[in-house]
Amino acid sequence: MLDLFDSRTRVYAAGAVLAGVVLFLGIEKLEEPDLTLFQLLFELVDIVPIVLTSVGVVLLFRETQRQREEQVRLIRDLEVARVQGQRWRNEARSVLQGLGEAIDAQFSRWNLTEAEREVALLLLKGLSHQEIATVRATSERTVREQARAVYAKAGLSGRATLSAFFLEDVLAPIEGVS
Repeated sequence: MLDLFDSRTRVYAAGAVLAGVVLFLGIEKLEEPDLTLFQLLFELVDIVPIVLTSVGVVLLFRETQRQREEQVRLIRDLEVARVQGQRWRNEARSVLQGLGEAIDAQFSRWNLTEAEREVALLLLKGLSHQEIATVRATSERTVREQARAVYAKAGLSGRATLSAFFLEDVLAPIEGVS
């Protein structure tokens, strides 16, 4: 529970509890100046839960505000990412369409079945065998076999070489690396 609040907030909360207790005890002492120490302690026991509850409500309100601000920031960041992603897709639409057509043509040259094409595309998108099995409503074993068939028909050794086959010439060269 203490992890929710920073040290400054905890210090302020402790100060507020202490000030509240002193204030309430001071008011009690003013109302009844002849209170004994035992009666004063009894009043303290009576006052502390009220003060702690009040400070707790303020702390919860403060934490709710902080979470609301964080939520607004995350929503704003997500919207910025969506706009940037949409802009990239719009700018790259013709290139992506051409790449998709080129990938499909290569799949045809490799004589991939429809299921193998789908598995190959999902592998290119970075899905795991388990994720592909879930998406395709099939077993992970079936997906592994279809992936092996793709690699065999393409003459490739695995997922990395499949991705590299299509992306090697698409990605901009790194300076100093040939």
